[in-house]
Amino acid sequence: MFDPEPEIPQSDLEKRFERVRSVAGLLLAPVLFLVIWWLPLSNSATPVGPDGRTGLSAAMSPQAHHLAAIMATVIWLWLTEPIPMTVTALLGAAGCVVLRVADAKTVFAPFADPLMFLFIGSFMLARAIFLHGLDRRLAYGVMSLSWVGARPSRILFAYGAVTAFISAWISNTATTAMMLAIGLSLVRFLKEASTASGRIDPRFATGLMLMTSFAASIGGLATPIGTPPNVIGLRFIERELGVEIPFLKWMVLGVPVVALLYLFLFVYLNRLCPAGVRELPGSIDMLNRNRDSLGRWTAGQKSTLIAFGLTTLLWVLPGIVALFWGEQSPMYSRVRSSLPEGVVAILGASLLFLLPGNCGGRAIDWSKATQIDWGVVLLYGGGFTLGELANQTGLATSVGNALAGLLPGGGEWTLLVGGTLLAALVSEATSNTASANIVVMLVISMARSAGVDPLAPALGATFGASLGFMLPVSTPCNAIVYGTGLVPLPRMIRYGLLLDIVGVAVIILLVKILLPWIA
Repeated sequence: MFDPEPEIPQSDLEKRFERVRSVAGLLLAPVLFLVIWWLPLSNSATPVGPDGRTGLSAAMSPQAHHLAAIMATVIWLWLTEPIPMTVTALLGAAGCVVLRVADAKTVFAPFADPLMFLFIGSFMLARAIFLHGLDRRLAYGVMSLSWVGARPSRILFAYGAVTAFISAWISNTATTAMMLAIGLSLVRFLKEASTASGRIDPRFATGLMLMTSFAASIGGLATPIGTPPNVIGLRFIERELGVEIPFLKWMVLGVPVVALLYLFLFVYLNRLCPAGVRELPGSIDMLNRNRDSLGRWTAGQKSTLIAFGLTTLLWVLPGIVALFWGEQSPMYSRVRSSLPEGVVAILGASLLFLLPGNCGGRAIDWSKATQIDWGVVLLYGGGFTLGELANQTGLATSVGNALAGLLPGGGEWTLLVGGTLLAALVSEATSNTASANIVVMLVISMARSAGVDPLAPALGATFGASLGFMLPVSTPCNAIVYGTGLVPLPRMIRYGLLLDIVGVAVIILLVKILLPWIA
């Protein structure tokens, strides 16, 4: 059995940093809470300032003031992680009830949001793909194509392309862990070839490792289920802006972003991490042996492919109907209302319990299905709760008014650039999930306060939250490949910074160009 979320190796320096960060988080969290709690921010009789706007200079409602103390503490704990992020999210929700921000029914309602079931169903499908090795079969199938051959640049391109494609459908971390095994087998082969010829540049091994991590993070942007920030951003956009972005429409923006970023990634890694030889004799035979070792297709693999294929078809079906009959047609309305993404994910996951698996069983059983990351699901629920309450209590408007005045111009373009860049910067210091929860709602509030359409800035922040390539702590993908010892930290910082800059620019450009096609 393969663990979809492997343990992430850490150096001694990283362990010391994490201890300091954790202790600081635990000690300062109650101080931060008390400081905000005692600040003179609330006045139940005067929720609006003399200028008619609700900003931090005006008085908040008591509920918004209490929520401000809770949210500041939760964000600080997410950034420092002295306790698991899921526990922090649940404590934040519970604190909202205890401090009378809202009643328990209101606070915990977002935990039953339809998008939560999109997580659950898609996680089960991804679990089955991993258990039955469909991802490995795809990877070795592509890598052993005659077109790839023994040329290092083609191997690097095919390796990264497969990584990005797989990551569009299952966890970025799981994809990195699986592809790392293939990458390390290539590295071992390279070492043997170097011993024989003495010509292969060791920088190529670094390029393979960075391609593993960076391509996995990039690929997750292609589909709504590819990475957690996508669904978080979609939920805020739907709830706060009333804009639904179906599966296929997301891909209209996500796939071009992935394509451009991946092509740039390949070009600069191929140039900066060359193999030093035109061909690697024997590499195609090695890949063919690994492919053949997988054996014949099993019943479990076939059933998982059927369930996944049908699920994907139903996810894109509303978009296909819209292309032929239009979004205003009764047929589109019926299909869209009957087949929301969360329902389709549950239907697809349920097929796994009906279709045949290996050794007379089913494609997946309950004991394996429950091994999905429930902590991540609950983390989303907690983040959704805080975002919903921030809007209901007026806290989001107050913070948005205060911050909107700090931005020069405050127009849509400024907010798009600022939101994308802020999300990318926050994701360097904490998880992309926390970055999306923190930044997307903040950007929406700032846009509303500035009187501009929040959709473009919210999409920019959603995509930007999945960037963050510079440090091992930026993403689990980076940490995994850094733990191999094949990626020098200065090189990860340099190459990651370059990809961050280009990533922000590509996201801003494509959001501006393609937004009319998905709005």
